[in-house]
Amino acid sequence: MHSKKQTSVKYYVGIDVGSASVRAALVDEFGTVVAHAEQPIQIWEPQPDHYEQSSADIWAACCTVTKKVVCGIDASQIRGVGFDATCSLVVVDKQFQPLAVNSEGQNYRNVIMWMDHRAVSQVDRINATKHRVLSYVGGVMSVEMQPPKLLWIKENLQESCWEKAGYFFDLPDFLSWKATGVTARSLCTLVCKWTYTSDGGWDDSFWNIIGLEDLVKDKYEKIGNHVLSPGESVGKGLTPEAAKDLGLPEGIAVAASLIDAHAGGLGVIGADVKGHNLPCENQPITSRVAMICGTSSCHMGVSETPIFVAGVWGPYFSAMSATGKLIEHVVRGHVAFPELQSKAAARAQSIYTYLNSHLDLIKKSLPVGFLTVDLHVWPDFHGNRSPLTDLTLKGMSFTLAGFVTLFIFLIFAQVVGLTLSRGLDELALIYLATIQAIALGTRHILETMQAAGHHLNTLFLCGGLSKNPLFVQMHADITGKPVVLSKEVESVLVGAAILGACASGDFASIQEAMAKMGKIGRVVQPNHEHKRFYDKKYEVFLKLVEHQREYRAIMKGF
Repeated sequence: MHSKKQTSVKYYVGIDVGSASVRAALVDEFGTVVAHAEQPIQIWEPQPDHYEQSSADIWAACCTVTKKVVCGIDASQIRGVGFDATCSLVVVDKQFQPLAVNSEGQNYRNVIMWMDHRAVSQVDRINATKHRVLSYVGGVMSVEMQPPKLLWIKENLQESCWEKAGYFFDLPDFLSWKATGVTARSLCTLVCKWTYTSDGGWDDSFWNIIGLEDLVKDKYEKIGNHVLSPGESVGKGLTPEAAKDLGLPEGIAVAASLIDAHAGGLGVIGADVKGHNLPCENQPITSRVAMICGTSSCHMGVSETPIFVAGVWGPYFSAMSATGKLIEHVVRGHVAFPELQSKAAARAQSIYTYLNSHLDLIKKSLPVGFLTVDLHVWPDFHGNRSPLTDLTLKGMSFTLAGFVTLFIFLIFAQVVGLTLSRGLDELALIYLATIQAIALGTRHILETMQAAGHHLNTLFLCGGLSKNPLFVQMHADITGKPVVLSKEVESVLVGAAILGACASGDFASIQEAMAKMGKIGRVVQPNHEHKRFYDKKYEVFLKLVEHQREYRAIMKGF
């Protein structure tokens, strides 16, 4: 039942497609998540480094969760819908039917996931061109971007896929097409993952030089020649078919979409910080950096003018207007995990809450972070995106004495000199060292951005890992910056809903919607007494990558 007072409230639906699930939230005009639902989606891994999904499976999940969150709400109060998604590549034919992105010919598997690394050879050749558009991706394109994936399809699936393809969508744009029937693309997806530039659009010479001149000949119809800013209304809103699928009224405003991490930034970075005694108060938004902590972490800053940073993606005009996975693999891959699972269940706690309390038990009189004085981790088990842009870097961890080797998560990670037993104490320390390594990586990125001209003083965290107090405190202590947590943990969904709010016309600008709907929960300050310790940890962190490159150079050719 909803009171008369509630009937005047305006609502917006935010739909977020992550790597393993689709989530939806009903968010009111004040930024409060009223209802939330989640539905898993399938991932196929037909061979190493190949990850595929189904656009039909994803859309069906979108419909399921949306119907759940709007159940019992007066449809006239729902004003807009916003989508965000991973930057995966969706392929359909000229009739918008799914096309296989695999040699097995399974058409329902028509999505190459963002984390798919099949196109390593193609991205190496693209980077060898040193084309000017690469300056917008830190000078080196990632294998996770779309041009190398397109080139892989042309070279490996020419007859079965490339020649039959009618459209190549970034997943966020596929969703807005599915909802509206309009093939317009979001400026966010095109500039971040496809080399579109805000000042010049598509660069014909780039596509010609990398061997994808086919896309130039049809005037970019297959990859997008109608571009909208995020939050701009798409077409005439929900089509009758999409409205029926989603359980919403026909014609509701649909916003041009965002990449999922950008939606998280949108949901938190523009919040009103008055009264919290933060260094970013009364400062431009350019003093803030948002960190979206999910399967991987994304760090996002804003600048008034373009700032090119080697190894850092961007700058992207109006783009915003695998850390969680790493921790999970480290913990679940340890021999003591069954014991941890059993003890956490006995206390009705999550495994991470139990590990945090276990660290408090073994720290004695030390600050908990100091437990890793002799244990150091390099966290990139799937290659480094930023700021090193080196796909060959692999995770490793070191202690200072002894000779023990462990196999951790999906790759080989050497642990030299671990003198503890293979029990919960060891697992807890590796968990702590991994969290610290992620925070040290954040510091590395921030320092690289600041050296290039960014002026950053406050860190805004959102996403699943922002619920972990140890993760948050380590980021404050290691970066030396206050950490702002959103009132709504689901900032990505709030960001998607903000898009819908903008498309509805209820707010004059995306900035106005951000300020009203993005709310601060609490602030975590750094412990400056620990600065010297973490400065030393950071020195070791930087040495780890040097050592790994030295080892590779020595063993080159074997």
